[in-house]
Parts: sequence; structure tokens; C-alpha cells
Amino acid sequence: MSRLPLHTLPSFRVIARTGNLRAAAEELHLTHSAVSQQLRQLESALGVELFDRRARRIVLNAAGAALLQAVGPALDQIDAGVRAATAAAAGTETRLRVTLLPSFAQRWLLPRMGHWHARYPDIAVELDASQQVVDLQREGFHAAIRQGAGQWRGLRAELLIDSPKVPVGAPAAAQRLLGRDVSALAREPLLGSADAWAQWFALSGLKVQVKPVASFNDAGLMLQATEQNLGISLSREVLAADALRERRLFRLSSVALRDATVDAYWLVYPPALHGWRPLASLRRWLHEQIDASSRAWSASDASPLSQVPPLSAPAGTAAAGRTGNRSRARSAAATKRRAR
Repeated sequence: MSRLPLHTLPSFRVIARTGNLRAAAEELHLTHSAVSQQLRQLESALGVELFDRRARRIVLNAAGAALLQAVGPALDQIDAGVRAATAAAAGTETRLRVTLLPSFAQRWLLPRMGHWHARYPDIAVELDASQQVVDLQREGFHAAIRQGAGQWRGLRAELLIDSPKVPVGAPAAAQRLLGRDVSALAREPLLGSADAWAQWFALSGLKVQVKPVASFNDAGLMLQATEQNLGISLSREVLAADALRERRLFRLSSVALRDATVDAYWLVYPPALHGWRPLASLRRWLHEQIDASSRAWSASDASPLSQVPPLSAPAGTAAAGRTGNRSRARSAAATKRRAR
């Protein structure tokens, strides 16, 4: 066997993960022919083929799987070492760059950052709040918190929480609706998407023409308006969690509007960073904080809501079940949307 061309191993790892030369080339920012040539060079040096060619995909064979198992952890360690060396050369603490939606940053993450800094004082977190889905590698981010179905090419996704939309209102609105059925809500000033409200009312057994008094392109701003008693909004539970616990907002019905394409929040990151200590710490901390938050608003939802009960559906209408607890288990496995 000739000398192993080490520079081809990162490409081999990406090809193995994507199963497609063109996808691997895009991720590596190389041409298709360059990636193909690197693979041929590696197979020639080893004297064996590493993939089985199947139509438009290539799949690791036994030799390829054995090689990946051996070199994968070593490449991960090299990646981590490069990041550590860069941080040390800069003379700064370890810095973790995360991109996420403004609404999630404002309503859920920022109130908990003091706890993060107390627990991990040596790991600085740089947050970039944006509704754009960015290329993590190209833009220099280590991780992202995204909404969607959990599939982003070349990235590992960990489910944080499923969070459907529920109607919430300020204490004054909840007081007005005390003891009334869901039809009373249709006469209240409503905030947000007319389509979403129409779907929610349909789930509640009503067909109404909805004309919201205001719409927003950011769910955090909409919740601020709701807290100011400008109207009632359909909000994701996780975004309203602290306000529900602190009785700044009240959940007004047990009916939840679900959309599998956007309900879930995920932590996504390059697979090579899975074992990197700063990211591993963030992963563990996020799951702990989400669990605590979920338990808190579940307990709040199960309480008498300060004598303000949830709206009941009209007679003969079956209401959807409560959604205080997560409905999907965590698993490893978008375009800009309104009021996400």
C-alpha cells in the first residue's frame, strides 16, 4: 500500500455521511470533480474500493465502514484541537457562536443566560438573532436553534421541544372571558395570522371570519403586545412559558393548533462538534432548562389559573387534549415564517 493521502480523509468522511458526491462537494466548498478525484486517490492508495455505487448514491461497503470507524473519532479530535488552538491564540475564553430566532432568544433563552454564565463561566456564548437560516460552516457558527421538521443536510439535529400554538391573553382579557365559552373569544381583539386563527376556531368547533387587529413578523413582539392587553394571540407555549408562570399571561383554552413542520425546536450542529466540550455543555444545559420550563408551565396550566378557568368549547364540540408536556421524544433526526 502506498503512503496514505491524509488530506483526502475529511472528504471521505463527508462523502460517507451524505452518500452523494455532489452534496459532499457543496458541503466542502469544492468542485464535484475535486471530491471525486480525492476519493479515487484514497481508494487507489488503499488498494480497495470503499463504497458501493447505487444509482445516484454511493454507500459505504465493509471496508469503508471499517475505515470510517477508525478515522472518524481522530478527525473529530483534530477539529476540536483546531478550535481550541484558535481560541488560545486569540487569548480569549472559549467562545460558542449560536444563531437562533429572535423570538426564542428574547422570550426563552435570554432570561436564562445568567444561569448559564454562573455554571459555565469559562464558556462565552455569542448569540446571533436572525430569522434567516444560515450556513453554519460558512458563517462561522457552531450551532443553531431552529424550528422545523428536524432535517438539515449535513447537520445533526436534537429535538428540544414540541410547542404547538395556544391562545393566551393578559389578565384583564382572561377576566373578561371568565366562565364564557369559546365563541366569546371570537369577539375579542385578536393578534396575528387570520389563517391561524381560522384554523384554531375550526378545531374548537366554530367557523368564523377572523379579522385580527394587528399582525407581526416576530412572535416575541406579538407576545409583548399581548401582555400590554392589545389583544389575544396564538402563541407557542415555550415562548409564553415565563409569562404564564408569572401570571402576566393566561392560557385561555385547552385547544392547541399543531403544525408538524414548524412546531418543534431543534438544536442543530455539525456532527464533528458532537463531543466538543462547549457544545456538549450547551446541549446538556438546554435539555435541563427545557425540562424545567416544561414542568413549570405544566404545573401552571394544571392550577386554577388564579380563578380564571380555560374557555370551554360549545356544547357537542370535543376539545383537543392539553399540551403541557412534550408529545414527541427527543431524537437525532426553512424558510422565513411569520411570527415564528
